[in-house]
Amino acid sequence: MSTTALGPALTKKRVLICVGSGGVGKTTVAATLALRAAVDGRSSLVCTIDPAKRLANSLGLSALGNAETQVPASALEPLGVTARARLHAMMLDMKQTWDDLITRVAPPEQREKILANRFYQSLSTALAGSQEYIAMEKVWELRRKGQYELVVLDTPPTAHALDFLDAPNRVLDFLDNEAAKWLLAPALKAGKFGLSLFNRSGYVLRALSKFTGTEMLQELSSFMLALSGMNEGFRERARGVRALLEDSTTGFVLVTSPHSERMDEAIHFNTLLRQHRMEVVALVVNRVHPMPTEAMWQAASTLTPTRRAKVEETLRELRILAEQDRRGIAQLQTACPGIPLIQVPRFGLDVHDITSLWQTGRFLLGDDTF
Repeated sequence: MSTTALGPALTKKRVLICVGSGGVGKTTVAATLALRAAVDGRSSLVCTIDPAKRLANSLGLSALGNAETQVPASALEPLGVTARARLHAMMLDMKQTWDDLITRVAPPEQREKILANRFYQSLSTALAGSQEYIAMEKVWELRRKGQYELVVLDTPPTAHALDFLDAPNRVLDFLDNEAAKWLLAPALKAGKFGLSLFNRSGYVLRALSKFTGTEMLQELSSFMLALSGMNEGFRERARGVRALLEDSTTGFVLVTSPHSERMDEAIHFNTLLRQHRMEVVALVVNRVHPMPTEAMWQAASTLTPTRRAKVEETLRELRILAEQDRRGIAQLQTACPGIPLIQVPRFGLDVHDITSLWQTGRFLLGDDTF
């Protein structure tokens, strides 16, 4: 029986969002949670943005793409367990997901214009918040379809928590930017005829064209014109994304490592999540150095003097690292009161297969402790 806060979360939540800085193991945690949920009987999907093949290989798949792929039952054979429900995985292709969204929501006569527009192509790959927004948009769409009892999202690496939390508003602010509409008013009012008069549409536009180029302004004008009339649809979907983030069936799993810089970021992220009325179900400290055991010291004492000295020096270094991690984790607990904290040890090898995922899950769910 699971003894950590993630046990109830896997049973009751419909969406779990793994957040935190890059390089702390979010992808591993997300995949592990989806795996455990499927084994326990809830159909699950892990949705990642990590382009590395590590997740696909660990789930027994040769590759992941923008479509949901079922993990074969044979992948679980090394564990000696059988999943009682389906487990799927996918890796978001940001450009393809944006294109799919435009294809769904744009009027037929506008789709090709938008998809071919160079400004749109830049928006869908480079605009700040674009990755975060489309990731949550995808989860919202999956949640609406209701094909999975649990969707676990591995969020894009972010240096600033607000990049994720404000992503829907940031994208909408751009699409609904009053300043842009004012600057482009002549072209927008005139439609396609306005584009031929673009160079004569005012001093501000002529000045801007010196910096951005007339062609780029034409692309922007064409893009805004194609989107006109669709903004309310985008706003409605963004409201749905925002409501999903705040829904009682959505939980955040904040993942960090015991390094001071990463823990400071986790504390800040936790504060912002609470301010935004979003539930943090657990704080996972990943790759914690275990304290050397008494058995290790005793084993070292039986070695030859030269080997014993080397092994004991290594154990002393490990003890220093473990003590540093303990102090940092204590500070983290003090700074995040009321948030269940779960520790996962640093393993000898990177998590790269289904057995490693299962081992990680045993610590996440409290089956093993250290």
